[in-house]
Amino acid sequence: MVTARYDGYTQGYAECTQHVTNDLRVNWDTSKSATCGVDTGVTHAAAKEEYNNLHLPVIDLVTIALQSENFVDQLKEIFPDEADASDEGDLD
Repeated sequence: MVTARYDGYTQGYAECTQHVTNDLRVNWDTSKSATCGVDTGVTHAAAKEEYNNLHLPVIDLVTIALQSENFVDQLKEIFPDEADASDEGDLD
């Protein structure tokens, strides 16, 4: 998201503006924006593509753990610091 903010801000803002215009049926004035007239479409598209293809290995571990009968124990193994905190509230 930081990349999208820095590199694709203008295109993202334009995309958001289009959604606001369509949903609220109002014209959103961007002429006074500091990003008005700056074309960052290619950079924004690349940032979105990178975000959409983001892979977090921990998600694979969580998915496998949730398929187990002892998913709470497996999740505690993945997130040991959180297991200590959850003992107070006893999630079992």
